[in-house]
Amino acid sequence: MQPKVRTCLAFKDEAEEAARFYVSVIPDSIFESVLRREPNGPAILVSFTLAGTPYQALNMGCETIHNEAYSISVMTKDQRETDELWEKLLANGGAEIQCSWLKDRYGVRWQIVPEALPRMFMDADRAAAERAFQAMLGMVKINLAEIEKAFDGR
Repeated sequence: MQPKVRTCLAFKDEAEEAARFYVSVIPDSIFESVLRREPNGPAILVSFTLAGTPYQALNMGCETIHNEAYSISVMTKDQRETDELWEKLLANGGAEIQCSWLKDRYGVRWQIVPEALPRMFMDADRAAAERAFQAMLGMVKINLAEIEKAFDGR
C-alpha cells in the first residue's frame, strides 16, 4: 500500500542519484520507483523509503536550496554505527556542521544521533543531563564516550 504522506526533497537534477545513495547508506531502506516522461529519459519523481520512512525526490530543473530548517534525523545504536553513517554521508563533498549535524554532497542536512543521547539529556539527574548536553555542544560529530564521561561527572 502506498503511503498517503511522503516528505519530498527537491533537487535540480540529481533526485535519482541522491535517492539511490541514501538507500545504499541507511540500513533497511528501499528504492521503490522512478517516474520518467520517456522510458530512457531523466527521472522526474523518485519514491524511496529510508528505514521505514517514505520519501520522494523531485527533479525541479532549477537550483534548489536545502537549509537548516529541514533535516533528516537518524537514530544510531552506538558509536560505530554513528561513525560509519557520518563518514558515508560526508563522502564526496559533504560538510560537518555541529552537534551531530552534517550536510551531504547534495546539500541535505542530517542529524546523526546515538540513541543514548536523548536518554542522558532527559535523565532525572538534571545536573548530569546538563553536563552531557554541554559536552555535546562543543562537538561536531558526536563522541559518545566523552558525553558519557561528562554525564558521569568524570
